[in-house]
Amino acid sequence: MPALRHNARMNDTAPETENAEPKVAEPAVEQVLGSVHTTNFPDLLRQLGSCLVVSTYQAGKLVILRPDGASINTHFRTFNRPMGMAADGERMALGTAIEIAEFRNMPALAKRLQDPPRHDAVFLARRVHITGAIDIHEMAWDKHGDLWFVNTLFSCLCTLDAKSSFVPRWRPRFVSHYAPEDRCHLNGLAMRDGRPRYLTSLGETNDPQGWRRNKRDGGLLIDMATDKVIVRGLSMPHSPRWYDGRLWVLESGRGKLVTIDPKTGEKKDIASVPGFARGLDFIGPVAFIGLSQLRESNAFTDIEITEANADRQSGVWAVHIGTGNTIGLLKFTGGVQEIFAVQALPGTLFPEIIHEGDYLASAYALPDEALREVAFTPPAVPAETDAAPAYSTR
Repeated sequence: MPALRHNARMNDTAPETENAEPKVAEPAVEQVLGSVHTTNFPDLLRQLGSCLVVSTYQAGKLVILRPDGASINTHFRTFNRPMGMAADGERMALGTAIEIAEFRNMPALAKRLQDPPRHDAVFLARRVHITGAIDIHEMAWDKHGDLWFVNTLFSCLCTLDAKSSFVPRWRPRFVSHYAPEDRCHLNGLAMRDGRPRYLTSLGETNDPQGWRRNKRDGGLLIDMATDKVIVRGLSMPHSPRWYDGRLWVLESGRGKLVTIDPKTGEKKDIASVPGFARGLDFIGPVAFIGLSQLRESNAFTDIEITEANADRQSGVWAVHIGTGNTIGLLKFTGGVQEIFAVQALPGTLFPEIIHEGDYLASAYALPDEALREVAFTPPAVPAETDAAPAYSTR
């Protein structure tokens, strides 16, 4: 595997000047949010034509991993407990402590961010839906554009409407009713043919926090279409995915990427990684897997990975799905110790995410018919801003 390289830029902070006074009171950004990566990781993302977005509720950050020359630019955005994500080239959704935030790509804004322009996408906050504290986990859009998300606290799969905190659409047959009690720790969601299909939970239990009694091998994979359990005995399964004609799951408690036959339940180990595996996406022949250290204070302990691997890592591992070999990695070395979600953005290498600040006041998304009637001669710019408005179709 290629050698490790320290990232050239952390959190997009400008380097201190030669004569700058050193900051003694607080740790450097490099120490708090530092990372190293294999030398091939930037070229790997460029070859695949994608960047990665990573959520870490433990650190309260959304991290964009962007290839930048010979380095990975780790660009951090702060959110309150960011967890599940869904994203494509035009939109992004993020589940946080009490809400789902939605973003839209406004590429017209890119030229205002830097001179010369280098961003190829700008995801601007568009709306927020308050769900309440539901311990929101994985989410995905269906073929009709509806957003589905796992409501872990109420042990169900949900969508949204204009008046409800959430709309329960399905729950496992062994869960008798809706209650904010995290009965089975429903967590992972896989789409197939544009519909929600496979889900993972950490237990087959119907009492409050019942899944905690058997974390080591109480996990299961469920087929939503038949409402039947495909396989039991999994060690803390997360992140089911249907990809390349196969059903993939991270068996987090063992640090394994596995495939499971949806008809027979037969399981096959594909790759091993040095940490609690959670968060998975694919680009071409490569699986990008999130890894967490899981310190002793974390509830996800007393499992195989915490006993067999003392040197657990936190970061993103690139695994070739044909060989199971690790072909590259980015490892966090500072305060980012747990990863929840890993999301690829195919076709995008250097995006920005904006959820606060002045740009929200002067970037407008309009319907096509309205945009045709917009006068693009810049109007007078308010004194507190430094650029003309940006327009985009919605």
